Amino acid sequence: MASPDLVSSLPSSTGETFYGSFNIAIEETKPANFIPALEVSTSSACSNININIPNPPPLPCKTCTKNSYPKRLANSSHVPAETRDTWDKLFKDGYGADVHIITEDGPIIQAHSCVLGVASPVLGNFLLQSKVKKGIRCIKIPGVPCEAAYAFIRFLYSSCYEEEEMNKFVLHLLVLSHSYSVPSLKRLCIDHLEQGWMIPENVIDVLQLSRKCDAPRLSLVCIRMIVKNFKTISSTQGWKVMKRVDPALEQELLEAVVEADSRKEERLKKMEEKKVYLQLHEAMEALLHICRDGCRTIGPRDKVLKGSLVPCGFPACKGLETLVRHFSTCKSRVPGGCVHCKRMWQLLELHSRMCHEPDSCKVPLCRHFKEKIQRQSKKDETKWKLLVSKVIAVNNALGPFPFPFPARSSALL
Repeated sequence: MASPDLVSSLPSSTGETFYGSFNIAIEETKPANFIPALEVSTSSACSNININIPNPPPLPCKTCTKNSYPKRLANSSHVPAETRDTWDKLFKDGYGADVHIITEDGPIIQAHSCVLGVASPVLGNFLLQSKVKKGIRCIKIPGVPCEAAYAFIRFLYSSCYEEEEMNKFVLHLLVLSHSYSVPSLKRLCIDHLEQGWMIPENVIDVLQLSRKCDAPRLSLVCIRMIVKNFKTISSTQGWKVMKRVDPALEQELLEAVVEADSRKEERLKKMEEKKVYLQLHEAMEALLHICRDGCRTIGPRDKVLKGSLVPCGFPACKGLETLVRHFSTCKSRVPGGCVHCKRMWQLLELHSRMCHEPDSCKVPLCRHFKEKIQRQSKKDETKWKLLVSKVIAVNNALGPFPFPFPARSSALL
């Protein structure tokens, strides 16, 4: 990340200058884990601040609550159970019926033309075109079982249905509600399918049916389910039949799976990049904290060290403290030498590029790097500017809230 020319051009006394800026307390360190992970330290308890907070205003009276208005509106359009039972009884008894509905595998279903015409404009047109024989009009509903047709006509009367019938004939009722333009029943069928009725074995059939019945939301739910459980669904009989009958749909689903995987990888990549930029920003804060205020066992010469028992509120402080301790005593601070020293050079240069007060800055070599920046190539300058903008952007995106990442590792240190 740092330019080799820049690092190699530093004077040989740089390490002495850097070391002379700090008061370092000697403590035992674990050799097996030289550069420890960035750990989120537990911040010290905030001091209690007495603030005069006024009492909240009284709650509004019950008659003015928002929930009371929807209740009154719902009660004004409520259909009593007796009314539904009356229409249900009218259908079941068939009193005064003037329509016979013929199905493929069952008895004739009696109905009333006035009810059917009002409930379904499609059935109303069929009735107008049908011939009257002995005061009775006959219409056919082919392609569905008699029980499904019976449940459909019953719903036109009273909007009632049995849960068992809905579970058994929901696909037939979806087709009937779409074919005969009954939107209320169609919504019920779609909601029933979305709320747990679909399983890997039938989701392909539901998807194909949703396309034919103009149910885009149901189609989207099916596609999401297929993408999420592609391995299981691609081995079902429904997938094999669809692959043979509708290869275009198979290609569309495969493209959806590939696109979903690509989006997932892209999201993970961006999350990892944000984690890196966030770690860099925390390292900059910890570096400024150590050089300006001092921390537990390291700090400026004019500051009293806090000791290792005092918790630190900077997540990157522990790892950076160990890195600074190594950098001040390492004998091979040259490009291509110690990898830990190279990272320290990079952090110092990044701070210098983000610092706006190099003359009064407490971080060692800040002004030195400011002068060296003028001699860098345009290519290196572009890379550094992009890095600085990313680090600043991720910090601005956080605002006052913590970043939604797990405990951060010290990949940078």
